[in-house]
Amino acid sequence: MTIVPWIIAGALFLILLGLIGFIAYKSRKDRQLLETAEYKVKNIIESAKKEAEQIKKAAEIEVREIKQQIRDKIEKELEGKRRHLEELEKKLDKKEDILEQRSNYLDKKDLELQQKERELKQLQEGLIKDREELQKLISKEMETLEQISGYSREEAKRELMRLLEEDAKKDIVKKLRKMEEEAEFTAKNKAREIISLAIQKSASDYVSESTVSVVDLPNDEMKGRIIGREGRNIRAIEKATGVDLIIDDTPEAVILSSFDPIRREVARLALEKLIADGRIHPARIEDVVEKVKLELDAEIKKEGENTVFELGIGDIHPKLIKLIGRLKYRTSYGQNILQHSKEVAYIAAFMAHELGANVKVAKRAALLHDIGKAIDKEVEGTHVEIGVDLLRRFGESEEVIHAVEAHHGDVEPKTVEAVIVQSADALSAARPGARREILESYIRRLEKLEEIASSFEGVHKSYAIQAGREIRVIVNSDLVDDDKIYWLSKEIARRIEEELDYPGQIKVTIIRETRAVEYAR
Repeated sequence: MTIVPWIIAGALFLILLGLIGFIAYKSRKDRQLLETAEYKVKNIIESAKKEAEQIKKAAEIEVREIKQQIRDKIEKELEGKRRHLEELEKKLDKKEDILEQRSNYLDKKDLELQQKERELKQLQEGLIKDREELQKLISKEMETLEQISGYSREEAKRELMRLLEEDAKKDIVKKLRKMEEEAEFTAKNKAREIISLAIQKSASDYVSESTVSVVDLPNDEMKGRIIGREGRNIRAIEKATGVDLIIDDTPEAVILSSFDPIRREVARLALEKLIADGRIHPARIEDVVEKVKLELDAEIKKEGENTVFELGIGDIHPKLIKLIGRLKYRTSYGQNILQHSKEVAYIAAFMAHELGANVKVAKRAALLHDIGKAIDKEVEGTHVEIGVDLLRRFGESEEVIHAVEAHHGDVEPKTVEAVIVQSADALSAARPGARREILESYIRRLEKLEEIASSFEGVHKSYAIQAGREIRVIVNSDLVDDDKIYWLSKEIARRIEEELDYPGQIKVTIIRETRAVEYAR
C-alpha cells in the first residue's frame, strides 16, 4: 500500500474543511448584512412616518388657513351685500315716506277739487239763470237796434264782417309794406350786386343761325362743278353727309340745310376742302367727308376738354366731355348752347360763392344742365330727361343730377345749388341779346300780360313795357285807394306766376293818381 492515496485523501479533506469554513464565514457575514439592512429599513420607515406626520400637520394647517380665507372673503361679501341691502331699505323707506306725503297731498287736493266742483256747480246753476235773463235782455236790445238801424241781424253781421275784413286787409298791407321795405333795404342792393357782377363776368351776344350754313364760292362756275355731270357730285355730297345742298341764284354761294348741326358742319368743312382742292368727284367726296368726320370728332373732344379745363372742373367722364364739345354746334332760340352753358356755369359759381353754397356742385351742374341737347335729336324724350339719364349712367353725384333735373321746374328744387342753377339759367336766357324769340309767342305773351292785369276790378288801363319785363297798371282812384293798390299788385303778380310762362321776372307797377280839372272861361 502506497502513501499517495493518503495524500490525496488528506488534500481533499483539507479542501472540504476550507469550504465548510468559508461557507460558515459567508453565512455569518450575510446575517450581519441582513441585520444591518433591517435596521436601516426600520430607520427609513420611522423617518417616513415622522415626515408624513409633518406633511399631514402642514396640510392641516394650510387647509385651516384656506378655510379661514374663504370664510373671511364670504363674510366680507356678505357684509357688502348687507350694507347694500340696508341702503336699499333706507331708500325704500324714503320713497315710502315721499309716496305717503304725495298720497296725503293728493287726498287733500281731491277734497279741495270736490269742494270746488260743488262751488262750480252752484255757480253754473246761477250762471244759467243769469244767462237766461241776459239772453232776454240781449234779444230785447237786438230788436231795439234792428228797429233803430234798419238792418236785420244777418245784414248787420255781414256789414260788420266786411268792415273787419277791410280793416284787417289794411293792417296786413301796412305790415307787409313795412316788412318788404325793411327786407329790400338790406337785400335789394346785395342781390342786385351779385346778379349784375355775375352777368358782367360772362355777358356776351351769341345769337346765330340754327338750321342753315352758307359756303362761299370763288366764282359761279364752281356751282356747275359741285353739281357734276347729271348731278352725280351733288347727290354724292348729300348721300355722304345727310345734308340738303341748295344751289340757287345766290351769287358765289351755296346753302347747306339740316336740323343736325354736326352733319351740317361736316358738310360745310368737306365742301370747303373740295373747293380748295379743286378735285370734285364721288370717290373724292366720300374720302374727304370721312376725313372731315374724323377731324371734327377730334375737334369736338378737344373743345369739350378745353371747356372743362377753362371752368376748372375735373374728374368728368370722357363721354360727357365729348358731349360737351358737341354743344358747340347746337343752338336754341339762336343761342349757342355751349356758350350758354359756360355763361350759366360762371354765373352759378359767382352766386354760389356769394351765398356760401357749394361752388363746385353749382358750377358742375350749370355746365351739364343742357347736356341732353347734345343728343336730343337722336334720342326720344325732353333734354332734361335725356340729360338726367346720361348723368346717372356716367356716375355723376345725386346733388348735380338733382340740380339738372330741377333747372326747368320739372321737379321741385330741394337744394340751394339747384335754385342757383335754375336762376343762373334764367338770367343767361333772359338778358337782352341772348336769344332770338319767335315774334308770335312774344306778342302773345304781351297780350296775356295786359289781359291778366285788366281783369281786376278798378283797373283803367294796363301796358306791357320793356319787352314784357314790366307791366304798368293805371287804376281808377275812386275805386282803388292807396292801401288797396299794394294788395292789387300782389294779386296781379300771383296771377301772372300761375297763368304765364316767362324767363326771368316781371315787374308789376300800379299807378294811382287823383286829377282835379277846372276850366277858366
